[in-house]
Amino acid sequence: MVFVPGVIAPTDIQLIGNEIAIKWADGAETFLACPALRAASPSAAAKGEPDIFGRIHGAEGRKDFGGVTVLGWQVIGNYAVRFDFSDGHNSGLYSYELLRQLGNAAAQP
Repeated sequence: MVFVPGVIAPTDIQLIGNEIAIKWADGAETFLACPALRAASPSAAAKGEPDIFGRIHGAEGRKDFGGVTVLGWQVIGNYAVRFDFSDGHNSGLYSYELLRQLGNAAAQP
C-alpha cells in the first residue's frame, strides 16, 4: 500500500467465514458481515442516480441480501476497495472512509 497523507489505509483484508476483516494502518480492525456490506453498496446500480430535478432513477430496490458472500476484492488506487459479490454485483467502490464508518456502525451495540 502507498501512504497517502490524511488517509488511513487497510494493511490487510481477509474473508473470514461470512465476514470481511480489515486491519488498518492505525491498528484498528473492522469486521463487516458480507450481506451488510452488499446492502451498503455505494454504486449507482444499487443506490440509483439523481436526475437534474433530484429524482432517483435506477436503484435496484432489493433490501435482503442474506446469503450473499464476497468472492474477492480489488484495491482501487489509494482510496477504495471494490468487492465481487456472489450475486454478481461488483460495481460499488467502497472508500476507506466508508468502510471505517460501516465498521464503526457495526460495532455499536
